[in-house]
Amino acid sequence: MLRPKQQGQTDMSALPTEVATMTTTNGATEYVVRVRDVVKEYQMGKLTVRALDGVNLDVYRGEYLSIMGPSGSGKSTLFNMIGGLDKPTSGSVFIDDVDMAQLDPQELAFLRCHRIGYIFQTFNLIPVMTALENVTLPMIFAGVPADEARERGIELLTLVGLGSRLQHKPTELSGGQQQRVAIARALANNPSIILADEPTGNLDLRTGKEIIELLKRLNEERGVTIISATHDLKMLDISDRIVWIRDGKIERIEKRSELELKIGEVEGEAG
Repeated sequence: MLRPKQQGQTDMSALPTEVATMTTTNGATEYVVRVRDVVKEYQMGKLTVRALDGVNLDVYRGEYLSIMGPSGSGKSTLFNMIGGLDKPTSGSVFIDDVDMAQLDPQELAFLRCHRIGYIFQTFNLIPVMTALENVTLPMIFAGVPADEARERGIELLTLVGLGSRLQHKPTELSGGQQQRVAIARALANNPSIILADEPTGNLDLRTGKEIIELLKRLNEERGVTIISATHDLKMLDISDRIVWIRDGKIERIEKRSELELKIGEVEGEAG
């Protein structure tokens, strides 16, 4: 069973005041992800490169958050920290109040399997498996009975518009269809968080827009938190908040309403 290393409930008094006081009615923190003073350094020969430099970030449960910035800004590194795909040099990342750095490999694998769904730019589908087999694989790893996994896999592929493509292999699907399979796979174990790394990066504009709209619909209808690392400015239209990162630091965080106001002001001046 996944748990913090120390038994019992999280000590709310130990959290920063602004976090400890923002609770839901059941006493759980309103944040599904908390990043605290995260530093990530890489050694390149004799040179130490600091990819993240003291990052702090709270992600609200159920929001659509986009992390944006130029290449090399640190957004993919931050994405990997949140997803448990890499460990910070210092600092902490909490998922549902669990400090991932304090988990042993088995517990970390359990968290990644049950709490987080991943969507990658390159789809990462298994080429010899059908769409249905790709979607059901995470459920099989999680111990779901085969019949139940198959039924749920069909439901998920139908949800993303691929109910008629269950037996097609990745090479028989377009890029957009492959990404839809990847989205269905990310939802396989009912995660509380979906991490999408450049989900439209290998797609044309029209297909990319369809994928963005699909992710937003899933966010709204299922209440799943979506965190996307992206260059795609179309994400601005659907994100609840946008985190702008540069040189390993968060430059600013903007709400969609603030962006809409700025766009309106620019359009007004142009008119």
